[in-house]
Amino acid sequence: MITENIKSLFIRDLNKLKLEIEAYQTEEVIWKIDKNIANSTGNLALHLVGNLSHFVGAILGNSGYIRNRELEFSLKDVPRVELIQQIEKVTETVTLTLENISAEELEKDFPGDPLGYKMTTGYFLIHLFGHLSYHLGQINYHRRMLDE
Repeated sequence: MITENIKSLFIRDLNKLKLEIEAYQTEEVIWKIDKNIANSTGNLALHLVGNLSHFVGAILGNSGYIRNRELEFSLKDVPRVELIQQIEKVTETVTLTLENISAEELEKDFPGDPLGYKMTTGYFLIHLFGHLSYHLGQINYHRRMLDE
């Protein structure tokens, strides 16, 4: 039950991420930064895809994904269609991975200490969902402020 709920929330917000990217009137603004806005929507989207592809796909789902976190913030001008494809792919990855995680596995320790301390897989998935939601809010704000 809890795994299904977590999966549903990830799918919901990844679909919202896709809608935010699609909502930009001008593709170039996806990569714009301004004043105290340090990260563009494009880089935040790449970061979210990389984060979930790594922690959910590679670590929990054994997908073979290799993360390059530095590129998540240094790549620029990735076409909107490619960003959307990456979001769709990570949505599939998250869905398939979470469909194969049991309630018992949620109670096991998450491999490694990504936050600097031991935690259950369930706890870390909730953390990852919060991380997604946090950046999704930033992206929504970015779009409303800069996409005129």
